[in-house]
Amino acid sequence: MSSAYLWAKALHIVFVASWFAGLFYLPRLFVNLAMVPADSHAERERLLLMARKLYRFSSMLMVPALALGLWLWLGAGIGRGPGNGWLHAKLALVIGVIGYHHACRTMLRRFEQSANQRSHRWYRMFNEVSVLLFAAIVILVVVKPF
Repeated sequence: MSSAYLWAKALHIVFVASWFAGLFYLPRLFVNLAMVPADSHAERERLLLMARKLYRFSSMLMVPALALGLWLWLGAGIGRGPGNGWLHAKLALVIGVIGYHHACRTMLRRFEQSANQRSHRWYRMFNEVSVLLFAAIVILVVVKPF
């Protein structure tokens, strides 16, 4: 294994973990936003500011995570040959994570427009989706079950 491969792999893990940290916390802000009383404008604006900043930061972390993953897959040849069905499953989940990330943007926009129609309980459930995606991806990469 080359030094470049090891650096790319290490940085990929760092950026993926950092991206997911944002995806773990952003829906928690949505839970709090959904619970803000209608007359509490200062609290709502503070939470919206935090959510906007976190979404922007998470988006910046997503780019190198995906770029390094693409390099590992195409440039370093990860997952080529027989017995690499785990990679196809992982890539499908990564597409799901990207969709989740963009769904968070849509939800943030709804809060900004005071158009949220979902309860804090719904956002609590939505918050767990990122944890399940992360766990499934890690298991596929480490265990390589197929």
